[in-house]
Amino acid sequence: MRLLVAATITYNAIEAIVAVTAGTIASSTALIGFGLDSVIEVSSAAAVAWQFSARDHAVREAREKRTLRIIAVSFFALAAYVSIDAVRALAGSGEAERSVPGIVIAALVIAAIAVKEGRDAWQGKGCCAPSAAAAAATTSVAADDTCGCSPGCACCK
Repeated sequence: MRLLVAATITYNAIEAIVAVTAGTIASSTALIGFGLDSVIEVSSAAAVAWQFSARDHAVREAREKRTLRIIAVSFFALAAYVSIDAVRALAGSGEAERSVPGIVIAALVIAAIAVKEGRDAWQGKGCCAPSAAAAAATTSVAADDTCGCSPGCACCK
């Protein structure tokens, strides 16, 4: 399971680097935002992994608030970036150019989402930890693969 988490984090990190780079070259806020979302996925998965790395229930519980805050701040930062750039675009800034890497990333993500969602549609729903469910909202494997959740999750007990 840890191997799958490591593979997911590695894939999302590469996706982030490629998307942000391609978005910068093409002046595409959407592509840069997508890359930043991948950064959020990596930070969410890492935060939940850190939370559940503690063996003691009290320590996991103490880490819960900080983990949720990391995820929330990441989403607010992304929303701020997209909002500011949207205002800039409405003010008349240049139009984004076509990006072949962006098209390839989109196709890979569609395929990856289909595989992951087809594998486990319930991910994050059976976990009793709010941070794992929040991470599941950013990536479909973060919740169950990081803490070992399954239907009837006992990770927080």
